[in-house]
Amino acid sequence: MTEARGVAVAEFLGRGGLVAYFSFAAVVQAQSILQLIEASPAPDNLFLQILSRIASLMFLSLIVILAMFRLKPSRKAEGIEPRLSAIAATFLMVPIVMVEGGAASKEATAIGISLVALGTALSAYVLFWLGRSFSIMAEARKLVDRGPYAIVRHPLYVTEAIAVLGMVILHWSFIAVLAFVIQSALQLRRMHNEEKVLRAAFPEYATYAERTPQWFPMPVGWRRQPA
Repeated sequence: MTEARGVAVAEFLGRGGLVAYFSFAAVVQAQSILQLIEASPAPDNLFLQILSRIASLMFLSLIVILAMFRLKPSRKAEGIEPRLSAIAATFLMVPIVMVEGGAASKEATAIGISLVALGTALSAYVLFWLGRSFSIMAEARKLVDRGPYAIVRHPLYVTEAIAVLGMVILHWSFIAVLAFVIQSALQLRRMHNEEKVLRAAFPEYATYAERTPQWFPMPVGWRRQPA
């Protein structure tokens, strides 16, 4: 009884922390959109910037909604390392947007904003499919194998990488590139931790993993077929 109560409290605190943090981020993003619209003179790439921030607002809002109504985990990763990897991979790039990078050309700026917009919009789409199974930590809630999850097993990390690459271009510096490399390595470790939990929680995951690439999309004819 005490253990079950402890799990319930941990889930409540984790849910509350996610909702609070991403709600704040969504409010800040909404304010930035209004500031862009009201700016005079209008900044360069105004339309792209607005699209990018609207996509980000959608993504953040989805996280808040899904965090409030997500399913209870049936299994979690053991130990502290999976938790630290997940948290570091999620928030490592946040300080990068506050770092002044090298002066980017207009073309590079347009490419960076476009990648952020595309990656964030695709992330919102993937998150919609993930639904109430959403989690930052390595946890098993419900196996999702349709939509983008029928193409690769970790589509959210792929789409987030597109957006992060755009951030690196916009804030070009050695620190930004190094952070991107470290974050990518953490994401790979995160995939490993999540798959370990999912394989233990869902016997059918092994068959799903055989027919679906981990993160790099491949033509159906090139994929290994289950035995």
